[in-house]
Amino acid sequence: MINFPNLQKDVSLAPHTTYKIGGGADYFMVVKSKEGLVNAVIEARKSNIPYFILGTGANVLIGDKGFRGLVIKNETKNIVFNKNMVTVDSGIVLEDLIKETSEKNLSGLEHYAGIPSTVGGALWQNLHFLSPDRQTTLFIESVLESAEILDEDNNLKKVSKDFFNFNYDYSILHERNLLVTEATFSLVSKDKTLIQKQIAENLKWRNEKQPQLDEFPSCGSVFKKIEGIGAGRLIDKVGLKGRSIGGAQISNKHANYIVNLGNAKAQDVIQLIQLIQSKVKSQLGYNLETEISFVGEF
Repeated sequence: MINFPNLQKDVSLAPHTTYKIGGGADYFMVVKSKEGLVNAVIEARKSNIPYFILGTGANVLIGDKGFRGLVIKNETKNIVFNKNMVTVDSGIVLEDLIKETSEKNLSGLEHYAGIPSTVGGALWQNLHFLSPDRQTTLFIESVLESAEILDEDNNLKKVSKDFFNFNYDYSILHERNLLVTEATFSLVSKDKTLIQKQIAENLKWRNEKQPQLDEFPSCGSVFKKIEGIGAGRLIDKVGLKGRSIGGAQISNKHANYIVNLGNAKAQDVIQLIQLIQSKVKSQLGYNLETEISFVGEF
């Protein structure tokens, strides 16, 4: 087994996720520098130990039996400004980055306010949110300039945003064993009072439309849009809003959220996902696909 001074054994993963669900990891470590992150991944690869990079723990469901291998919690957070460009470590939380950029009158990231994600997670999923007119969708790729990755051969490389083959809820990171270490965003100058106004409007919209994590832990939206139709509307249409199994419930506020009522297990969530897919298929003819990652043993 790899030997790091801060390596922990048999650590519960539930507290490290927004869902507050999941078993333990055989090994767990927190990294706070890019060098530490790269070294941990290289050592895990050389030792043939399965590993998983954890950010804020959003958009993932960890199995009740946990993860057999090493979980690396990425808390890297270096920031470098160069005029309207900002280069950041992949572990920085978007909320913190938005605060830093808005203070410098730089606009482009405020649209993602309220989304509990690191930069690495944002690129993994091509993070998106409705534009201020609430009609079109804004993607993180629109402000990405370039990134640094660790490739499969343990080489650090700078890549353009085209490298990621971004699509809706998709990037090349889903297909290849790559690690994003840094990202550079190209932002535009804007008065910070206007940026902060947009942040407030986005947070207000989210609070009105979506269950909030402090009251109802979740992993965010569970299913992808299908043919331009929000999954929540389809789930609502088949009468499943509010349905619960064990400690998990299809949110009464937004049907595309499955929330943890306090003691949910991963299996409760899985059963609700299967129920939703079955009902929507049989009654409406749509095949709903999940947009979340399933990690570990279920």
